[in-house]
Amino acid sequence: MTQLTDTATSTPTNAPEFSVSEISFSIKKTMEDTFGYVRVRGELGRISRPGSGHIYLDLKDDRSVLSGVIWKGNASRLKIQPEQGLEVIATGKITTFPGQSKYQMVIESIEPAGAGALMALLEERKRKLGAEGLFAPERKQLLPGMPRVIGVITSPTGAVIRDILHRISDRFPLHVLVWPVRVQGETCAAEVANGIRGFNALPAGGAIPRPDLLIVARGGGSIEDLWGFNEEVVVRAAAASEIPLISAVGHETDWTLIDLAADVRAPTPTGAAEIAVPVKADLMSMVDDLSRRLSSGLIRLISTRRTELRAAGAALPGPQELLALPRQRFDHAAARLEHALTVNTRSHRSNYQNASARLSPLLLTRGLANAGDKLTGLGDRQQRALGVALGQKRQAYAALTGRLSPARLSQQIHLGTERLTTFTGRLDRAYAARLSKQRDRLDGLEKLLKSLSYKDVLSRGYALVRDEAGQPIRSAASVAPGAALSIELADGVVDAVAGGEGSLPPKTPPKATPAKTKKTAIPKSSGTASQGSLF
Repeated sequence: MTQLTDTATSTPTNAPEFSVSEISFSIKKTMEDTFGYVRVRGELGRISRPGSGHIYLDLKDDRSVLSGVIWKGNASRLKIQPEQGLEVIATGKITTFPGQSKYQMVIESIEPAGAGALMALLEERKRKLGAEGLFAPERKQLLPGMPRVIGVITSPTGAVIRDILHRISDRFPLHVLVWPVRVQGETCAAEVANGIRGFNALPAGGAIPRPDLLIVARGGGSIEDLWGFNEEVVVRAAAASEIPLISAVGHETDWTLIDLAADVRAPTPTGAAEIAVPVKADLMSMVDDLSRRLSSGLIRLISTRRTELRAAGAALPGPQELLALPRQRFDHAAARLEHALTVNTRSHRSNYQNASARLSPLLLTRGLANAGDKLTGLGDRQQRALGVALGQKRQAYAALTGRLSPARLSQQIHLGTERLTTFTGRLDRAYAARLSKQRDRLDGLEKLLKSLSYKDVLSRGYALVRDEAGQPIRSAASVAPGAALSIELADGVVDAVAGGEGSLPPKTPPKATPAKTKKTAIPKSSGTASQGSLF
């Protein structure tokens, strides 16, 4: 085997040797020099967006697939974002990827392959966003009737912003904030979306006033020029805006997806300004007309109320008539007042005299004397009551002292000891009697058990025959020939085997041997069979 290998490697050849890297990079240089920049038309297939920011995709037709890559720097400047199924024309250069031995296209720009492809993409995107509810009517907000600040998102140098400012100035001058953006090109969509989000992020009452209304405006153009307003990022920003938004993109015949997401679509930028603010002269005329109508109404109301008041006043009685009855009641009360005062004074004087008679010095002295006697009597009663209570307590104490003397305690201990001795004797006698009674009862039960036990029967000469299972045999018919038997006697157990009919000994011998005597005892033990039924 070694000889064959050496012969094969030593064969002379003119082919140069390349390393893997050399041949890979040589192919790479050949392809880049041969093709340079190319334009490839095809349908976008697989699209991958890793975290690095690059875009990897496939360009395919009905027969082949070409891998492509868009570096991060070019991906952010694309006019349209690649989407699967879109037919595009990609511009770039053909190169290879030596790490995997494959060729690919480094794409620098992508454009739709005709208006038909853009319309198909537009319809697909419209269906997708509509399915998410971004165009639902219930999401629309009402526009403010009198906005104080309007935010305009458009190009600061075009004719659109001048038309909007001129129209607002003519109709109703107010504060306008402009967020400058590109309305066409690669960064259009991102700048418009940032403008909408930026106005919504302004705090209320901050240094920069927060707009009450937003206008996104642009002049007319082709579908490619207006494509930035069809991007998904712009549509989502418009749908998420908390500030009411008017879309004024293109002419009246042009439409974009932001028109569907906005709260109101204006046919032109000038029309958006007219929708946003009312005409100041018309408002002033309306206010004047309302003021005149208000003044005329107030005059008519006052006149009507004056007429009604006069009619009511004519039906009312005069002041003299209203005061006549109260004046008469006052006169009667004044006449009765003098007599009432005299009677009241006489009554109080009588009461005073009666009280003065009861408060004479003699009566006070007599009352004090009676109170002193009463107090003295109460003091004597208290002294007697204290003496009696003290004597009772002393007697009770003496009685307790007598009960607690040592002699009485010793006597009580002696009596308790005697009672305890008596109870102990009674308990011993009761225990002995109870024990004797139980012993007699146990002896009787033992005798009854012996009389009923089959052991006593065995001691009188009987035997108990059992089978192999240990069950008693009650009839001879239940014993098969050759069966193992166990015969229990009074003094032990004997094993035996049942014999057949031919093995029985003759019944007529005159003299019976001891063994035969034992066998002849079986037939005459009819009493044994009946006794066996006990078991």
